[in-house]
Amino acid sequence: MTDTVTTCPDAETFVHPALFYRDLDEYVRGTGGFVRDALAADEPVLVAVPGPRLDALREELGPDAASVEFADMTELGRNPGRILAALQGFADQHPGRAARIVGEPIWAGRSPAEILEATRHEALVNTAFTDRRGTVLCMYDATALPPRVLDDARRTHPTLIEDSRVRASSAYVRAEVVCADCDLPLPQPPSTDVELAYTGGRLGEVRERTDAWVRDTKLTPLRRGDFVIAVNEAAANSVAHGGGSGSLRLWTGDCGTAVAEIRDGGRLTNPLAGRRRPSPASSDGGRGLWMIHQLCDLVEVRAHDTGLTLRLHISPA
Repeated sequence: MTDTVTTCPDAETFVHPALFYRDLDEYVRGTGGFVRDALAADEPVLVAVPGPRLDALREELGPDAASVEFADMTELGRNPGRILAALQGFADQHPGRAARIVGEPIWAGRSPAEILEATRHEALVNTAFTDRRGTVLCMYDATALPPRVLDDARRTHPTLIEDSRVRASSAYVRAEVVCADCDLPLPQPPSTDVELAYTGGRLGEVRERTDAWVRDTKLTPLRRGDFVIAVNEAAANSVAHGGGSGSLRLWTGDCGTAVAEIRDGGRLTNPLAGRRRPSPASSDGGRGLWMIHQLCDLVEVRAHDTGLTLRLHISPA
């Protein structure tokens, strides 16, 4: 590793490199060197990677691990729409200091839908950290991930690290380009159990129909409550920001997952809406979408000229 990646070149720089690794040894050497350089510079460090990688990195760091904040990305980032807020929250805990973060938002076993939303997240990191100091080092398994995922990593990261060499990514593009490419048509379900058009006067019916339907799913009582709240927030957003009306569809997905799709005529004018924790004094909205991201295991977002679609997933386990 070199100073280009492990430390901030100047006081106002944000660095967002992708490190392509091929085995565990390369993984722990790359992340371990990054973390130790940050600790030597007295910079706060967060490591958010899948659980088994955490164990290997703790062993590599030894006593230095006590100075690092760790998080299991399979829990923190189960819904990719939650990751960005966690990264910014960590940085905000250390005002005036350059935060150093290791993240791995995409790993082998992620579903195609999760990978697409995690790719959107990676693009938005560059927008969210504009004019902030720090480094977010993202790890990519070059042997286990599909080539398309690695190609997208080159598009979302200004800097690449391959074979211990650091270089600028010639494929890097602006966040809005990647986000537009992520707005692929959603696959249609084989069937739906509930279809309902609503306006502001029918939000009570949205809640009642959703609550009645979800009672017959495999979700626990607690998760059923989360599902109803998330659907209600999405429908309320349709009324407030999506032209005053919308449509709801409910069905059961793979492994008993409860799925809701909300369509309306709204526009997502701020791509970071819902991905950053709204402040109590904020007046620019985003609270409902923030809550939806916190409650759901996956939120698929599609923004088109004709309106906005949210597909919400909550699984039984």
